[in-house]
This record gives sequence, structure tokens and C-alpha cells, in this order.
Amino acid sequence: MDWDLIRVFLAVARSGQMLGAAKSLDLDHTTVSRRMTALENRLGAKLIERRTSGCSLTEAGEGFLVTAERIETELLRAQAEFSGKDVAINGTVRVGAPDGFGTYVLARHLPAFLDQHPGLTVQLVPLPRAFSLAKREADIAVTIEPPVEGKLAIRKLTDYRLSLYSSQAYLKGAAPIQTIEDLSSHRIVTYVRDLLFTDALDYLGELKITPERRFECAGMIGQIEAVKAGAGIGVLHDYVVKDDPSLKRILPDYSVKRAYWIVTHEDVRELARVRLVHDFIVELTAGMRARFA
Repeated sequence: MDWDLIRVFLAVARSGQMLGAAKSLDLDHTTVSRRMTALENRLGAKLIERRTSGCSLTEAGEGFLVTAERIETELLRAQAEFSGKDVAINGTVRVGAPDGFGTYVLARHLPAFLDQHPGLTVQLVPLPRAFSLAKREADIAVTIEPPVEGKLAIRKLTDYRLSLYSSQAYLKGAAPIQTIEDLSSHRIVTYVRDLLFTDALDYLGELKITPERRFECAGMIGQIEAVKAGAGIGVLHDYVVKDDPSLKRILPDYSVKRAYWIVTHEDVRELARVRLVHDFIVELTAGMRARFA
């Protein structure tokens, strides 16, 4: 198989357009289109759908992408081994993460990492209710539960805790809180029950809190802001809010313990760019262990 043809295919797959691939490879648009056609003819399969708005991979193209990236990884590894020096990492890695970890950990620390790897692009996306690593909806996922199905490489990142918090302003005009039962008369800021995609988010059930009044918000960041604005009492992530002077931790004997896990699909885990980002997240989290404790 001609590496030049595979190289063109990878550029088209990653940019989503012929013109973008041509610019990244310093080729003209016609050459890229011709080489894509030559590759499809050799394989006897249509790899991309050509549209005026860009290109998308066919089912065959998705399958060949895995093979092409393995070839690229092996070539990079061989180049680094025989040249005796590191090879620049290029391409895009999509990371799915819960909004708290994504916003307060990854978004704050990824820029400095990317400065060291200018050819690398990281796409940070919130984890939806359902996602598929096998379908390449994410290359890496940070989850709050380890998946139980699929060809996945799973590693625990860290434990973390959530505790009960309220704003100082809310407490001034609120009824005293001495026991967990006292919370039943307070408004509780929590998740939208219908949108809980895992029982791990049912903090109120674990703490046996049955409030008469609730303010429900689908995202963790929204809950933090609502609690800070005086909406009520929330179960919030300690590593995010414990140093916020506007918030007070209440009933400190009550907390919820959870963990973050990092997950990659076996088909992409050894791709150089995926491995680089994966290892960065692992090392970053290990360095912040005191913050999560």
C-alpha cells in the first residue's frame, strides 16, 4: 500500500474537506482528489462522501481509518527509534468529560500542554447521556463509572468527594441546620431527576435527603452558580468549591465519595496522539491528588 495515498486519506478524514487536506499537505486540491480516487480504486471501496460542504467518512472509511492510523503510529514509532529523537505529534484528539472535570481541570491545564505540541488539536466535549468510543464519538473519555462492555482500556484516575454547601447569604435567613433531617425544609439544588443517566449522580438518595422544595439543574456548573446565588443547598464537588469564601460547607460528617476513570478504545489507545493526551490526563490528575482528596 502506498503511504502517500494513506497520508492523503488521513488528512481528508481529519480536516473533513479536500481543501483543508490540501493545505495541510502543501498539495493542490486536484492532487488530493486524484489520490483519494486512486486509493478507493485500489481498495475497491468508497471511503468518503464528497459534498459541497465537505467530506464525511463512509462506513468503509471509518473502518479503514483505524488501519490507516495504526500504520501512521508504527511509522512514527520507527522514525523516532531509528532517528534517536522524538517525532512531532499531529492530529486531533477528542476528549469527552463530565462538565466539572472538563471545565475545572482539563480546560484550565490543556492550553499549556498544547503549547508544547503545536501540531496537536484537542477537542473537549461534554459527555452526553450516551456515547460510543467504538464509533469514534470520543477518542478518550473520563467517566464517573467504569464501563462494563466493549474492547476498552480502563484506568482509575482518582477518588473525589462531594459535600453539602450553601451560600453565606442563604444561611443568614434560613432555618438552623443541625441534622440531615433538617434539610427537608430547605430548598435543595440538585440534578434533573429525569435526566440522570446513572445512579451515581443520585447524591440525595445516597444521603437520604427528601426535600420538599427543589431547584433542579442538569449541569454541575449551573448547580454551583445557583448555590452561590442563594438558591439553596447543594451537593457540590469539594475540589471545585472548597476554597470559595462565598460558600460554607454544612454537616461535614455527610459526604459522597466518587471516582473518575479514563477510558480509551483498544483500537486507538496506541495511536501516538491519543497516548500522549491520555498520559497527560493521568499525570495531571496524579499531580492534583491532594486537591481531590
